Amino acid sequence: MATRKPTTAKARRSAPLPADVRITNAAASTLFALLAVVLVAGGLLWLARWPGFALRDVQLQGQLQRTNLPTLRAQVAPHLKGSFFSLDLQQVQTAFETVPWVRHAVVRRVWPDGLVVRLEEHRPAALWQGSGSSASGDRIVNDLGEVFEASAGDIDDAAAGAAVASAPSPAAAAALLPTLAGPEGSAATMLAMVRRLAPVLAQMDQQIETLELSDRGSWRAETRTGAFIELGRGDEDQVVARATQFVQTVAEATDRWRAPLEVADLRHSDGYAVRLRGISVSSAASAAAAGNKTN
Repeated sequence: MATRKPTTAKARRSAPLPADVRITNAAASTLFALLAVVLVAGGLLWLARWPGFALRDVQLQGQLQRTNLPTLRAQVAPHLKGSFFSLDLQQVQTAFETVPWVRHAVVRRVWPDGLVVRLEEHRPAALWQGSGSSASGDRIVNDLGEVFEASAGDIDDAAAGAAVASAPSPAAAAALLPTLAGPEGSAATMLAMVRRLAPVLAQMDQQIETLELSDRGSWRAETRTGAFIELGRGDEDQVVARATQFVQTVAEATDRWRAPLEVADLRHSDGYAVRLRGISVSSAASAAAAGNKTN
């Protein structure tokens, strides 16, 4: 007769538990885990709503010259709902960046009940007249070539002059910003052209009032004296080279006839044509010929 070996403690531990016991243990573990999650979530929710963490202080940093603070508060205040923990920083940042003249905002929490917001304003460089615009406000180009909407009346003379670094004198620096008129998306290219053309035309005491770029890529400048200069097509270097050659040689024609420039056409391959104010067409042709001899 065979004898049964006694069951050891190790054997009992390694034996599988009955199915109903395993299910009961798993259900209990899940219940305790859910209870822990609920308790933690409830604690965090209570902590977030505790008056001790209510938002009380919002500090603005940055050089703000044109941002209207009452407008800023009115537009951003609805987005400051919540406590130190529950406030949506991305939403607050977006709210600040929709305020006119605010280019970029960086928002961070300051323990235990504050926010610090660093604001960067647009620096105006030109006015914008893009095609197909449905914007209700003024459109301005900043010094990075970005178009934004704001009131052009907020641009002071000092800022306007500082934006055009090539302004030849303090008097010219106090004038209004140049206007750029071109296809949407070309503002940065046009601003770069203004910055290169401005010192060239300044040699003949002309400042750019409006720079136009057609859909076909042709450039045209109107100066503050009312003169029109057809610059033609080409890249930046080509257009500036034509303008430079024109400025260096047109004085012969204007000095000869002692009349201010009215129209200049630089699109000719062998020179340029000019019309001087008060000079008939035939005389203008002679003036053009005089100018062309120097090309």
